Amino acid sequence: MVLSFFVYLTNGQKIKVMSYTEKMLPTGALKDKVIIVTGGGSGLGKSMTKYFMELGAKVVITSRDIEKLKTTATELIEETKGICMPLACDVRHYDEVEAMVGQVIKTYGTVDVLLNNAAGNFISPTERLSANAFDTIIDIVLKGTKNCTLACGKHWINTGEKNKVVLNITTTYAWTGSAYVVPSATAKAGVLAMTRSLAVEWARYGIRTNAIAPGPFPTKGAWDRLLPGDLKEKFDLTKKIPLRRVGEHQELANLAAYLVSDFSSFINGEVVTIDGGEWLQGAGEFNMLEQIPTELWDMLESQIRKK
Repeated sequence: MVLSFFVYLTNGQKIKVMSYTEKMLPTGALKDKVIIVTGGGSGLGKSMTKYFMELGAKVVITSRDIEKLKTTATELIEETKGICMPLACDVRHYDEVEAMVGQVIKTYGTVDVLLNNAAGNFISPTERLSANAFDTIIDIVLKGTKNCTLACGKHWINTGEKNKVVLNITTTYAWTGSAYVVPSATAKAGVLAMTRSLAVEWARYGIRTNAIAPGPFPTKGAWDRLLPGDLKEKFDLTKKIPLRRVGEHQELANLAAYLVSDFSSFINGEVVTIDGGEWLQGAGEFNMLEQIPTELWDMLESQIRKK
């Protein structure tokens, strides 16, 4: 549901106030930009891809599941009348990534933006994980991001192409760590370090590198895996977010579109958190005091004044 609000000025003029669920950038803001979105067949990747297409970009979506990619591409083309090409690629293998990037260049002549969105995660006590389970997450998140970034970066530098963007999807626990998702935290911390390092090293080549750290943006597949059964009801995430709601996919798509557009050409090496204040809620030592009722605060204030 899209909510729109109107403000009436004293002269009677009506001005529309945009809602956070509405689209932010002007039509054509990404016209003819060629964008690779890893993990673009579903979830947040699909939502960002759709908005990129609506803004005029030619989007290539990749994952291991070519049938899912084809279904998504067909659906998004019908909805947006835009351009979307599905390409199977396992980002864990550099030769597959090189072949995928080569195919994009052969088809469209260039790549303008790489969105490293492919990820994997599950909740588990670390001691219960096999070495292979740990490696699987590291390989998809960190190694996959490295493979795609290196393949695109080498091409851009070798050809001398400028005004290119790498946008990584990381997470707020990349800089704090988090229990029970240790492989993901480890991998995302590496992505965060890569983002900031390459922002400095590759800026002279005309390559900007930024990241987004999303909070809870529920998606059917990912959230069912992370919180199976009735866990979603037991762990009400809105209670740990100061804004008391989860994110809307369009909000993330708006931010991603801005960061890959020319409007953000002076933003480099930045990690933008979009989580409603969630990680700050958990970071503050005394933030849990919000649970104290007014009556108890009155009593505490009275005791303090007496001292």
